[in-house]
Amino acid sequence: MQRPPRKSRFTAPSSSSAARAAAVLAGVAVAGTAYASGWERNNFVLRRQTLPMLAPGSQPLTILHISDLHMMPGQKRKQQFVAALEELEPDLVINTGDNLSSEKAVPSVVQALGPLLSRPGAFVFGSNDYYAPVPKNPLPYIGIGTKKHSSVPLPWRDLKAAFTERGWVDATHRRAEIVADGRRILVAGVDDPHIGRDHYNAIAGPAGPAFDLRIGLVHSPEPRVLDRFDEDGYDLAFAGHTHGGQLCLPTGAIVTNCGIDRSRVSGLSAWGRNLVLHVSAGLGTSPYVPLRTFCPPEATLLELIAVPGGGDHEAEVPVPPIHERVPQPA
Repeated sequence: MQRPPRKSRFTAPSSSSAARAAAVLAGVAVAGTAYASGWERNNFVLRRQTLPMLAPGSQPLTILHISDLHMMPGQKRKQQFVAALEELEPDLVINTGDNLSSEKAVPSVVQALGPLLSRPGAFVFGSNDYYAPVPKNPLPYIGIGTKKHSSVPLPWRDLKAAFTERGWVDATHRRAEIVADGRRILVAGVDDPHIGRDHYNAIAGPAGPAFDLRIGLVHSPEPRVLDRFDEDGYDLAFAGHTHGGQLCLPTGAIVTNCGIDRSRVSGLSAWGRNLVLHVSAGLGTSPYVPLRTFCPPEATLLELIAVPGGGDHEAEVPVPPIHERVPQPA
């Protein structure tokens, strides 16, 4: 006698329940995109960090780090946030590039920075100061596929002139001395290594002990540059470029978009023997990937304080010539 076929325990969803599930998923996707593009990328925050680094007995020194503005002329909320940073009265301002996302954005950047340009400051540029952003697939931001690089020029010479005419030091392949709050600070930087414009040999040589602070600047925190800063005796390096991971999970960044590991994607970390690295998560995004998740746009106020204890200074080390603090030709 033939047995009747066993009934399957699986019941196919009805067309109405499948439609409801699809609608829920679509709603979640829309809500997530709206949050990432409408709220989080405009939720500008100030990160405050303290770092014991100055000689014993020194008064605190405040450094404002701004990076990756990716400015568009109509971004009024971002411009207002940047303009309000002057109220912090920093002793030194550091800008690590990618200021522009439009050929018309130079006035917006300069106006937003406003009085900060009259404070002691130094800068290097990134790829999006030289070249306009292009439409991109967002998947490379999470490590899938390759990125397209633009060759559409931006008016970086106008931006450089605006910065240097107000007194900021262009640290691109230069060593310069800045006096901030009575402290002698050596700054040196390289052009953006992410697009192969870095030439560290132009600034190579021991930083030496003749300064209260020795700072290295680079847009993309590539290990080959950071290693050289560390070998030459710099105390502190500033970088941007990573956007803090930009499209992050609640557990942290997925990618860094450069050679450093994810644990260093933003904030302070130790590098090598003596160097401290600060990476800014930045204040902007490409206009073609206007999304941030679990990674709000930021500027950082870093307060350097005296290290505890005392001790003799290290032996004198020969210092290469310091370039005069004068605007360079465009």
